[in-house]
Amino acid sequence: MPTLKSFSSTGTPRLYSVHKPVTTIGKALGNDLPISGAGVRDHHAQIVFDGRDFVIEECDREGDIAINGKKKRRARLVHGDRVQLGASEVGFSMFADATSAARRANDDDDAGAAGRQEPSGSSELAGVRKLFAFSEKLSNRRGVDELLEAMLDDVIEVTHADKGFLLLIEGAEAAADAAGPSVQSSGGERKLAVRASRNVRKEAITDAAGGISDSIVQQVLDKGRPVIVSDALADTQFGRSESVIAMKLSSVMCVPLMAQGQLIGALYVGNDKIKHLFDRAQLDLLSIFASQSSLILQNAILVNALRADKEKLTAELKDKRFGEIIGACPSMLEVFRKLQKVAATDISVLITGETGTGKELIAREVHRRSNRAGGPFITINCGAIPENLIESELFGHVKGAFTGAIASRPGKFQLADKGTLFLDEIGELPLNLQVKLLRALQERVVFRVGDSKPEKVDIRVVAATNRTLEDEIKANNFREDLYYRLNVVNLWMPPLRDRGDDVLIIAKALLSKYADELQSPVRGYSPAALAAIKKYTWPGNIRQLENRIKKALVLCDRPLLGPEDLDLGPDAETPIQPLEKAKEEFQRRYVLEVLERNNGNRTQTARDLGVDPRTIFRYLEREQNPIPSGAGGVARDPSEG
Repeated sequence: MPTLKSFSSTGTPRLYSVHKPVTTIGKALGNDLPISGAGVRDHHAQIVFDGRDFVIEECDREGDIAINGKKKRRARLVHGDRVQLGASEVGFSMFADATSAARRANDDDDAGAAGRQEPSGSSELAGVRKLFAFSEKLSNRRGVDELLEAMLDDVIEVTHADKGFLLLIEGAEAAADAAGPSVQSSGGERKLAVRASRNVRKEAITDAAGGISDSIVQQVLDKGRPVIVSDALADTQFGRSESVIAMKLSSVMCVPLMAQGQLIGALYVGNDKIKHLFDRAQLDLLSIFASQSSLILQNAILVNALRADKEKLTAELKDKRFGEIIGACPSMLEVFRKLQKVAATDISVLITGETGTGKELIAREVHRRSNRAGGPFITINCGAIPENLIESELFGHVKGAFTGAIASRPGKFQLADKGTLFLDEIGELPLNLQVKLLRALQERVVFRVGDSKPEKVDIRVVAATNRTLEDEIKANNFREDLYYRLNVVNLWMPPLRDRGDDVLIIAKALLSKYADELQSPVRGYSPAALAAIKKYTWPGNIRQLENRIKKALVLCDRPLLGPEDLDLGPDAETPIQPLEKAKEEFQRRYVLEVLERNNGNRTQTARDLGVDPRTIFRYLEREQNPIPSGAGGVARDPSEG
């Protein structure tokens, strides 16, 4: 029976048998296990048994819990875990305490059981000690092969077998990097591989496949239950088996290996010299060792799967990365094509798109690939600076120009000399500043606030906005001449929902980037999470995806993120639109995409689409369906009047 041992610096350890569905621990006397010490809360924690696992979880958020030195709020307990609750320490064992078993054996001897054979409790005690020692080996993070071999050595020693094998079904074997010989089961249904083999001398067995009864293994795999054979040659079920007869088998035990409810292999031990060697207690012990093996293999399978996923991601990124930008959908490839051509020039670039689509990354890539890469890259957010200070931020000021100007200071234009100036959220710039900005762009000359002396600047301007500047021009919120000065070349960033599989590649890249940075145990996504990521519309685009991933990495304790960790449950799914509305939305977006490809020439767009030019006007001017930010860079063709 599982036990808790409370360690005390003042007296002997206290034992408590974990026999209830919920076991409470804390300072209050009403707890199942009352403990004391600095930092221990009245109701500190509880251990919940769900029929399979023992899980410890906090009852008081102020109460710290550490499992083997690592802080946790909730964790599954395994044999040998040391749990720190405040300043008090508790040990968890899956078995009755060893000292109690030894004490009971001694009491039996004192009661006059002289001349009896050594009690079975002593062999159970040896098995418990081996399990405890093996648990310590697990915590040392050894390699998978070394752990499996050590486990088989312990099993052989405690059961007095002379050989032991760990077998994996084909598929599970590949996932765990097995490289042993193959074993064909008698039914021909499953192909097994020897993942590890050991003899009594703690050596690998050369002809591993030749020491196994495939009929016994087949029954274990078919029924999913342990099998114990006391005298294989005389056994009514297995005595006629060719493998049993050929190997002259005597005592055999075989138990299934399970991983998340799925059969992945078997643990097999035998002794060909001694009959009736194994009993039910040893079979139970072997089953416990099999569960330990399953955990090791599950971790190996998970690690290998994540390693393969990371290698695949690296290969994908190699083909789908453009500098620091990730993308392979047609619209992003078009952005990269334009960027490649425009970067080497000095012409102005306007980057448009919804918020969070990565406009600043594009601006930095323009600078990095330009002839000004050795110069500064200066950013100013036109929407984040108060209107009374933005002129000073842009052009600088001289001492005494206004209250608080205690010294002369250059502006962003001067700081960006010989480099690139990135004007983010240019649509937020007040009208009176737009006039001065236009003059600075035209003449490459700026005047500091409070000064009449001009200063020449050699800069390249890249601007960005999530607004539709054509609409702002119509509303008299943005100057048309400034728009044409900035929009020499337009780079439209598509929203994440329109980029297909790019969202999955970006999500994996962000997780890989931040998991180590945030020291998170998460190493990947569940299939359901990947499906939810692709299905969600991401109105906040990459910025929203990045923030969701960071939050999940901080809060999740599992190796794989699920949809709920990313707040992508059923409620987050996009509602299904009526077919006509979806058709209209697709047509509108397609018209705008072709219009952008034609640099805003509506006549050419109508010709390409085979429609009347008035159709294009209708899509552009329909107020009930505003033009998305992706069309914000569409320039009006002057030839059309």
